[in-house]
Amino acid sequence: MSVLYLVLPLAILLVGTAVFAFVWSVKNGQMDDLESPAIRMLYDDEGAKVTKSPSRQTQDGATDGIKAR
Repeated sequence: MSVLYLVLPLAILLVGTAVFAFVWSVKNGQMDDLESPAIRMLYDDEGAKVTKSPSRQTQDGATDGIKAR
């Protein structure tokens, strides 16, 4: 029973801290746009170009997947 005198105030303090952090994040705009960051990676940049580097070939003509230097 005496452990409740310790655990209950700690639980209330923990919940209060979580509520404060949530209210602070909402007021500072952290929750304004939840959908765009997940989709943003799907769009390519205009200036970014992907180039393939040649791979080294073995004597039998098969590539070993190592980039040429």
